[in-house]
Amino acid sequence: MAKVAVVYWSGTGNTEYMANSIVEGAKGAGAEVETFTAGDFSPAKVAEFDVIAFGCPSMGEEVLEESEFAPMWDEVKGELSGKKVALFGSYGWGDGEWMRNWVAECNEIGATLIGEGLMINETPDDEGVEECKALGASLA
Repeated sequence: MAKVAVVYWSGTGNTEYMANSIVEGAKGAGAEVETFTAGDFSPAKVAEFDVIAFGCPSMGEEVLEESEFAPMWDEVKGELSGKKVALFGSYGWGDGEWMRNWVAECNEIGATLIGEGLMINETPDDEGVEECKALGASLA
């Protein structure tokens, strides 16, 4: 049974909704799951998990949220080489540049990506919820 962390930041609740659906999918597939907000996750926790799903919406000019999520990410990413990682987040504009950049950064640091980064426009609809659950199941 995989031990999974779901770490996220959410401003409007859309990414939190995604995180909860990912947790549901992972638990449904038999994983042991812990959920963290970005401010509650640290590099010391990385080794405790087999897989970590990170979630952050697109902010500003298609960047990660800068006050809480990005500082946590900058501290943690040095521990992710060889670690199984999934990325997810919501967006309201743009074309997904923030996710492409984030995926590229994970590849550069040697993380083992699960999927290509799940992006959902605004609040997940039924199809989006199922995509989140499927991502969660793939983490188990």
